[in-house]
Amino acid sequence: MQVLYQRCAAIDIGKDVIAVAVRLPGDGPDGRQTMKRTFKTFYGVLAEAARWLTSLGVTHVAMEATGIYSMPVYHALIEHGHFSQVLVCNAGHVKNVPGRKTDLADAEWLAHLLECGLLKGSFIPPVDIKAARDVFRYRSRSCSHGRRRFSGSAPCSRTRASRSTRWPPPSPPSPGGR
Repeated sequence: MQVLYQRCAAIDIGKDVIAVAVRLPGDGPDGRQTMKRTFKTFYGVLAEAARWLTSLGVTHVAMEATGIYSMPVYHALIEHGHFSQVLVCNAGHVKNVPGRKTDLADAEWLAHLLECGLLKGSFIPPVDIKAARDVFRYRSRSCSHGRRRFSGSAPCSRTRASRSTRWPPPSPPSPGGR
């Protein structure tokens, strides 16, 4: 397939370690070389990974979205790297061939897909839209929790009176005596 991005990288994200595969022009069988490396998921180490990718001249980065673990990696790449594009890809769209798989093999597969332009990134909202979404979610959650808290727990004010009580209750005696 035709190579669209000469210098690209892909990241497979785990809970404790990220695996990075970089595709560069080189002396490999297809005129390309692959460099692989792993990094811990501490934010300082993620910043080091972004600087390493920048030093290699990487222009495009793709990573598989893996829930909450992918966002710190995404933010480290945006803050500490100088990339033309950072893609967070849906895991269902980038499935590898079943069989023996490792994090580095998955990262290399993602890098092959990225260099040919076969990956599409998910929508990551800008900061102001994300803030508005968070406020809306908080508000809707607060309102729904409030309705649940009061519905069914407070007794209804118009319950059926027993035979021994009179409804409505008699009015209190007047202060004058009769």
